[in-house]
Amino acid sequence: MSEENITRLEVNGKEIILIGTAHVSKQSADQVKEVIEAERPDSVCIELDEQRYKSITEGNKWKEMDIFKVIKEGKASLLLMNLAISSFQKRMAKQFGIQAGQEMIQGIESAKEVGADLVLADRNIQITFSRIWHNVGFWGKMKLLAQILVSIFNNETVTEEELEKLKSQDMLDAMLHEFTVSFPRLKVPLIDERDQYLSQKIKEAPGKKIVAVLGAAHVPGITREIKMEHDLKQLTKLPPKSKAPKIIAWFIPIFLLSVIAYTFYANPEAGLQQTISWILWNGTFSALGAAIALGHPLTIVTAFIAAPITSLDPITAAGWFAGFVQAYFSRPTVKDFESLTEDVFSVKGFWRNKVTRILLVVVLCNLGSSIGTFIGGADVIRLFFENL
Repeated sequence: MSEENITRLEVNGKEIILIGTAHVSKQSADQVKEVIEAERPDSVCIELDEQRYKSITEGNKWKEMDIFKVIKEGKASLLLMNLAISSFQKRMAKQFGIQAGQEMIQGIESAKEVGADLVLADRNIQITFSRIWHNVGFWGKMKLLAQILVSIFNNETVTEEELEKLKSQDMLDAMLHEFTVSFPRLKVPLIDERDQYLSQKIKEAPGKKIVAVLGAAHVPGITREIKMEHDLKQLTKLPPKSKAPKIIAWFIPIFLLSVIAYTFYANPEAGLQQTISWILWNGTFSALGAAIALGHPLTIVTAFIAAPITSLDPITAAGWFAGFVQAYFSRPTVKDFESLTEDVFSVKGFWRNKVTRILLVVVLCNLGSSIGTFIGGADVIRLFFENL
């Protein structure tokens, strides 16, 4: 049995075997099978949380998705981003003729075959994203999203040499590597904290012999951190929510409505100009977002009507109304849900599939409305000062 990519440790009387893998490498999956069958461990730890485990083992769950519920709960952006990241993973895996996350699937199957306990050793992905989001400012968030999207929709193929480099990073880490150079604080929640969480979960796994299947980037950190004790409750604590966004969300509409009301009182004609400007900027940009998403004509009209109103209400969003209309007039079929995992391979597929098109309508309408709010709000203030 080849010892390449394998690290053996003795911790608290337990034998721990770490397998460093590339998430799109068939060789890694074969090695996982070989090691587990040869070692017959008491526990197999895999670098998955409950959410990603279900995503891998319950691939047909897309068919049960309630698109109206997704829009209502404001999860359209999150779902679209998850699908986009999934697209990046699957496109690479398809290039090399394997299934994305094949080494994790192999770990799950081999654990069953040898009768080992399966331990989901990674931290909840949403907690990791929340802690990443908390660690960067507004422009950092914009740059992060842009960098992920550029990585996802890049159609260039990956060479075998580049794949070897990926063995030192897991899939998510690979996409965010350059970003961690620009924002060193990102490395803490993305890599360091997960190393600590993974090492503690591996160490606490039942039995005397444990095999852990991990992205190779985590092996050096886990080798170091496993010698120390880590508080899992502290590592899974969500960062405190700032009150500032809520205050700003209410302050802007109250301020703008006050400005328009005062202008109407002082100069009704100027007040009317402000109102028209607000409606046109908000409505036009939101409708443009719906049009870019190739929304139904009534979806575009809905976006135009809803945006000027919802921009003054922090509880609702133009994209929700546009998304509901799009879902009503272009309701996804079973076929759309079945082909979802294939359609996310390409940018064209995102627009063609009725499910992802609804998500695009929601996200792009909201983005357009936000741009319209900034421009329209600035124009309202300009007209106020001009007519003092």
